[in-house]
Amino acid sequence: MKKENKIDQIFEYRDVAKKRLILSLTITLTVMFVEIFGGIISNSVALLSDASHMFTHAFAISISLFAIYLAQKPACHHKTFGLYRAEVLSAFINGLFLFVIVGFILYEAIMRFLNPIEIDSIYMFVVALIGLSVNIASVLLLHGSQKGNLNVKGVFYHMIGDAASSIGIVFVSIMIFFTNWFFLDPIISFIISGLIIYWAYGILKDSGRILLEMTPSGLNIDMIEKDLKAKFEKEIETVEHTHLWTITPQILVITTHVRLKKGIDNDDFISRANDYLFEKYEISESTIEVRYSEEVRSCNI
Repeated sequence: MKKENKIDQIFEYRDVAKKRLILSLTITLTVMFVEIFGGIISNSVALLSDASHMFTHAFAISISLFAIYLAQKPACHHKTFGLYRAEVLSAFINGLFLFVIVGFILYEAIMRFLNPIEIDSIYMFVVALIGLSVNIASVLLLHGSQKGNLNVKGVFYHMIGDAASSIGIVFVSIMIFFTNWFFLDPIISFIISGLIIYWAYGILKDSGRILLEMTPSGLNIDMIEKDLKAKFEKEIETVEHTHLWTITPQILVITTHVRLKKGIDNDDFISRANDYLFEKYEISESTIEVRYSEEVRSCNI
């Protein structure tokens, strides 16, 4: 695959993800307004609570859509890589947002343990089914789009977490209906919180690596330097001052200094080295500084 084709694929993929997110947002907002209306008519706090939960979904999706909008803006003289990292920042924000949601869930669960109250299991069951249907629809819409896109992945895990939550609530509501074991409600909340924390940590870890400009997972500069020297052993004397980082999970960037042996064509070597780095490591942006003298030095970073 050529570099140009890969960039084109990224934009096409982003358009697909955008359409799916818009559809998911439409479904979420529709159900949210239906639940608000139903809650007001029936005086059901459970429906109004779930409507507020739907609002958190809409907020997470809206952040992701705005990030995609920013990422599609072209690069310019002061944004040389464009705003691709807006999507990574969005994923990081959604990861933090998941921890905030966990905080509310845990607080409510602890309060229920300390101050048990009777639960209307039928209302609980109906609301959970509504939430589950919306979450499953969103998960199916976004399935596949989350791979390689941290932004969509943040929303996807948000929906997965809520789907798991709804399944747990459906099960618990049935148990409570037949047994009146109200303590099951906070217990399932603790279990769901643990799952959300696990997923949120993964999103924060992946997006944090990119924002801190660490090397991509599974790669390191020692590996690439040794590989370049082995591949071009008849042409390279040394490889040093290599830096490797990620703009987005699909766009890797590398800079390195290479000292060539005498008589090697500079331009030809750079072209072949760039192609090799792209074909083997999918590094789409390579900057190789070539020198022939040992005396040229640069600042170590």
